[in-house]
Amino acid sequence: MSLKNARVLIIGGTSGIGLGVATAVADRGGIPIVASRRQSSVDHALSTLPDSARGMTVDLTDTTALDQLAEEVGAIEHLVYTAGDTLELAPLSALTTEAINNFMLVRFVGALTAIRVFAPQITPGGSITLTSGTAAERPGLGVLPTGVCGAVNAMTRALALELAPLRVNTVAPGPIRTPLWDTLSEADRQAVYEQFASQLPVGRIGEVGDTARAYVYLMEQEFGTGVVLTVDGGSTLS
Repeated sequence: MSLKNARVLIIGGTSGIGLGVATAVADRGGIPIVASRRQSSVDHALSTLPDSARGMTVDLTDTTALDQLAEEVGAIEHLVYTAGDTLELAPLSALTTEAINNFMLVRFVGALTAIRVFAPQITPGGSITLTSGTAAERPGLGVLPTGVCGAVNAMTRALALELAPLRVNTVAPGPIRTPLWDTLSEADRQAVYEQFASQLPVGRIGEVGDTARAYVYLMEQEFGTGVVLTVDGGSTLS
């Protein structure tokens, strides 16, 4: 299945991996539709994408706003969900109920809500691609990233059955250089990147483009569903 002229809605598509996916879709002749809660983020993304790209603002916690966005967007071939706030790396003892709820709200509840709204608008042969991470297999980042990644992986398999024949898959990135690490200082970020690079079999930290190609593959292939595709430079091995 070619992405040429395919309309791909990318929620969280204005930075990091999401913007990388939007760029990859455009490079293959598709029409990326990027959505974010901030207009400034949408404007920035559109400034880097071809004129055919579209941008929308939406609050994932507002079901009315999601329904309105669905009406504006109309039929799509693919839905990609990459939305997520910066990583919450605090230990359990330091987590508040508010922090737990906010982290799950965007990455899990928001994803499930978006699927409920947009799945009926995906054309036959289309797909949904979600985002988790290798924290589900290697819980070194703490309980919240581990918990939400595991939840998304399990949800992927359940939705692949419930929404069949619509294909539902997930990309599980490993250590990737993205804005999600911006909670750390510049010096700490570089130290983390260098540590990852020294430990990974591929000898470097991942870039956004490495992961974006995995999303493109899951959209273009026509037989895999319920798949969690790991793109981690070998981190789960080492």
